[in-house]
Amino acid sequence: MARILLIEDSPTDTAVLTQLLERNGHQVLASGSAEDGIAMCKRELPDLVLMDIILPGMNGFQATRALSKDAATSAIPVLIVSTKSMETDRAWGLRQGARDYIVKPPREDVLIARINELLHS
Repeated sequence: MARILLIEDSPTDTAVLTQLLERNGHQVLASGSAEDGIAMCKRELPDLVLMDIILPGMNGFQATRALSKDAATSAIPVLIVSTKSMETDRAWGLRQGARDYIVKPPREDVLIARINELLHS
């Protein structure tokens, strides 16, 4: 079981992803904005962060960069889960420090496999 921080502004996506993660034995912390998510990440030090890109205020790319550049959170893997499906978005997300990038809606088996890979790498 891992503690996973979900940074997602859509209540529907938050509910769906939370149920999926909890069904697979993970504990979920949730934040509706990048700024709150960064603060929560520094405070809670989760095992992994699931990051949306399109967020109010600071976007997920900026938040990923902030987490990957901060010594307190740089070791926490960030997995971007976004509706933005262009290869340039994926490449940019990885350049900001994300360890992986999945397009919404993710298949449960694929998402859980990617999470497990990141937790054990």
